[in-house]
Amino acid sequence: MTEGLYVASRKGLVPIRRRNRGWEAGAAAFLGEPVSAILRDPRDGTLYAALRLGHFGCKLHRSGDDGASWEELPAPAYPAAPEPDAEAPALDMIWTLAAGGPDRPGEIWAGTLPGGLFVSPDRGETWSLVDSLWSRPERGEWFGGGFDHPGIHSICIDPRDPERMTLGISCGGVWKSDDRGASWRLAGQGLRNAYMPPERAYDANVQDPHLVATCAASPDVVWCQHHNGIFRSTDAAETFGEIEAPMPSVFGFAVAPHPSDPATAWFAPAVKDECRVPVDGRMVVTRTRDGGASFEVLGRGLPERGSYDLVYRHALVVDASGERLAMGSTTGNLWVSESGGEEWQQIDAHLPPIAQVAFV
Repeated sequence: MTEGLYVASRKGLVPIRRRNRGWEAGAAAFLGEPVSAILRDPRDGTLYAALRLGHFGCKLHRSGDDGASWEELPAPAYPAAPEPDAEAPALDMIWTLAAGGPDRPGEIWAGTLPGGLFVSPDRGETWSLVDSLWSRPERGEWFGGGFDHPGIHSICIDPRDPERMTLGISCGGVWKSDDRGASWRLAGQGLRNAYMPPERAYDANVQDPHLVATCAASPDVVWCQHHNGIFRSTDAAETFGEIEAPMPSVFGFAVAPHPSDPATAWFAPAVKDECRVPVDGRMVVTRTRDGGASFEVLGRGLPERGSYDLVYRHALVVDASGERLAMGSTTGNLWVSESGGEEWQQIDAHLPPIAQVAFV
């Protein structure tokens, strides 16, 4: 059973520890600095934190002692422009970090804005742009959703075969590799982008998946919280089926698949597009336990009215037990459920806006 959380927020990385059946916040690392992504490497316990510092650039840090001390690493960087008068892309944000397979200790992947995938073979000491994806001609049609540039926010590595990878890109659809990134193909047939012209609504290259996530025990089952719907795949993201109108909304950013039950997943619905607040001001989580055939609305312990909380892509997670969930919001609220979402306990109401939560 997990005994702690890390909260990546706009003003630092906040550790939360379980104490005598309660939860207690510790002192923030990187106080006052926006933390955009965190990773606790399950292979060796190393903790990574990415910072988005605006005109000071992006920074990356590593801790080998559970956050007691940190060392700065080189951040991923785009290669120089091939032409003297051309401008090279600049790293805007490290959006997600993922550990490689158990056969490659130290391998770390990073998804970034503007739409680059990077890999490090040595625990973040050096980074290389995955040119096989960056140079795909389809990338010319990718575009930004909530940001000015397209971005890679989902990196799913198949636990059965670490050579197989699935990416979620806003707005560039779902991409797959069977050879550890040496080559790529566009997948995600069946996804539908409602704000595209009708003739391009099902164009796989211009989809806006908000998050793509797999069931750890059944990796062929892939859930997608899309901009305008919830989709599910049973063939490792090759094709998706749209799930009919789960209440109270199909819009949201986060999805947390159950680690061992491929029919169960949790979502955090909201009002789209400009509002991005809970429907009718009532904060809820929805859960399906039958592959999307039906949904339960779970709100016990969450605000019943007047809520402005929005849950970002990486801010709703479930631990390995499948019973304990954590959720953080843009208004600095942090909740934990010990009962699969049936009941929630507020851990803190005064945190900065939360980008990601992660169990440790």
